[in-house]
Amino acid sequence: MADATEVCAGERRGGDRRRAAGAGRKHELVFIDRMLVTLVHLRTQLPHAALAELYDVGRSTVTEAISEIRPLLAERGFAVPDRPGLRLRTLADVFAYAAAEGIKLRIDGTETEVRRPKAHRSGRCAFVSGEKKQNTMKTTTISDRQGRTLWSGADRPGRMHDQTAMRTEGIAEQLRLHPTVKAEVDEGYRGLANEFPDQISAPPKKPKHDALLGERYAWREQRRRQSSRRICVEHANAEYKQWRPLQRFLGRREHYPATHRAIAALVSDRAARRATRHKPSTELVLVSTTAC
Repeated sequence: MADATEVCAGERRGGDRRRAAGAGRKHELVFIDRMLVTLVHLRTQLPHAALAELYDVGRSTVTEAISEIRPLLAERGFAVPDRPGLRLRTLADVFAYAAAEGIKLRIDGTETEVRRPKAHRSGRCAFVSGEKKQNTMKTTTISDRQGRTLWSGADRPGRMHDQTAMRTEGIAEQLRLHPTVKAEVDEGYRGLANEFPDQISAPPKKPKHDALLGERYAWREQRRRQSSRRICVEHANAEYKQWRPLQRFLGRREHYPATHRAIAALVSDRAARRATRHKPSTELVLVSTTAC
């Protein structure tokens, strides 16, 4: 077994081992401590210097530990409700799972404030969000009807529109490949709803100013019902905001995608443990018999 492992390692290296097994620089923190340091940083966004004081190590040691563990957490994928051990890592996985289980998806975007790029740097305006009027990074979340995260990604600068990001990620192709998958979206995905009217449900269009009062009431009620079906994905985004880095990210912007995916994966682990609620059938009605 050891020989087979060594052969595989040699193939990855492209040659024989150049130094003895176990040689090289040793970690000051064992793996468990490196994991704990990363989790504390993701949860509270404590500075690396403060974490270094807590563990009595150098600041570079904490930085190295977080840089090592954070990508591992980001690549874990997202937990699947009622399917222990199964992880969803791509949009193709999510749509295949939704098609197999008959799940109606909820799609929405969220924004996190990030540091402003330095002056006179190209692309400085790309992070300015038209909605927030701040420098932000956007991500897209997909959940089920109970607000349990199934996927989160499509990271992009705040200026890019939600629909543009999802098309870039290939959601239109996935909708074509899985015609039975349906989704609830907000007004920002109106174009997708127009392209896939049988699959994407968006809020109804507002009637004209001279519309009848009955049409306005009907539009308001339809919008309320569609919002109540879609609000669960907003709850999923709210779970991310309980983690300090996703309230206002203070690190380097290039580290934001891995940070967001790591936090979203951890949130999905907790959300997947929530029991699935089945809606009661309306076809069966209890009839009480009265004695004569």
